[in-house]
Amino acid sequence: MLNTLQNRIAQHQLLTDIRIKLLHLHKLLLDMERSHYEQVRGRVSNGEMLQLVINHDQFAWLHRLSELIVQIDELIHSDEPTTSEAIAALIADVQILLTPDEVGNDFAVKYDMALQRSPDVVLAHANVVTLLATKA
Repeated sequence: MLNTLQNRIAQHQLLTDIRIKLLHLHKLLLDMERSHYEQVRGRVSNGEMLQLVINHDQFAWLHRLSELIVQIDELIHSDEPTTSEAIAALIADVQILLTPDEVGNDFAVKYDMALQRSPDVVLAHANVVTLLATKA
């Protein structure tokens, strides 16, 4: 019983850590895009910005990132125990989003301008990748 409780606490902490890092990265990227958009187009509300980002093919990754954050929330708040397989699948999904794929469309290539404009984004991205690498 104690091992089960310790395991659930460890899983909850891991999911929480991943969620926090993903939310930080998401916020930095969305804020940067908002700033860029406002320089070009003028003021935009949160809802309008999110809608613009979600509807724009170039930013489909942000939508996927949002979906993964929601999946983590669901696992954290589930009444059922989270399986190790579910956590491993989630980690794999996040890694696929943030690391190079077989055609070379990786985070750095897709978002080169974002990385060049913001060292904070580089650090946030590296923090997520590092955390996932230690937990995979």
